[in-house]
Amino acid sequence: RFLPSEFGMDPSRMGHALEPGRDTFDEKMTVRKAIEAANIPHTYISANCFGGYFIGNLSQGGTLLPPKENVVMFGDGNVKVVYLDEDDVATYTIKTIDDPRTLNKTVYLRPPENILSHRELVETWEKLTGKELNKSSMTGEEFLQLMEGMDHVQRAGMSHFYHIFYEGCLTNFEVADDREATKLYPEVKYTRVSV
Repeated sequence: RFLPSEFGMDPSRMGHALEPGRDTFDEKMTVRKAIEAANIPHTYISANCFGGYFIGNLSQGGTLLPPKENVVMFGDGNVKVVYLDEDDVATYTIKTIDDPRTLNKTVYLRPPENILSHRELVETWEKLTGKELNKSSMTGEEFLQLMEGMDHVQRAGMSHFYHIFYEGCLTNFEVADDREATKLYPEVKYTRVSV
């Protein structure tokens, strides 16, 4: 079975994505169409936000370290995001390889205790450290304006951030139990973000 290395967001749900980030999703859909046209057995994995890139820095970008004093909240900070430990992504992915229930389907990794808003993520860090951070907010319009002066690659990455933290593209749709990894494999003890 072929598992293309797409992970992240489900490209089939991102036809509305901002340029130039949309290029990534369009290219992934081209690969998907070729896989399906050739009748290659496959499973697509929608792994959402890898913890190593989104948790340790409290989703601040430009660093992998947590902020010490100030944190910028995206909008009101209440849009839900799905965070996963990379080892858990690997565990769930391996489990799908010979599972007939996942053949030629997309499997979504949505561990319920790791579906948090940006605000909840920051509050979890504050509880862990015992220190409250100074919070400011950036509106969606301000975020889009910030992207204007960036190069192509930076704008692509930032547009993905926009869809995640302002639109809620990871959680603004329902997933059937037979497509959600924690329901398919309840025996997996995934790493939790909570303290």
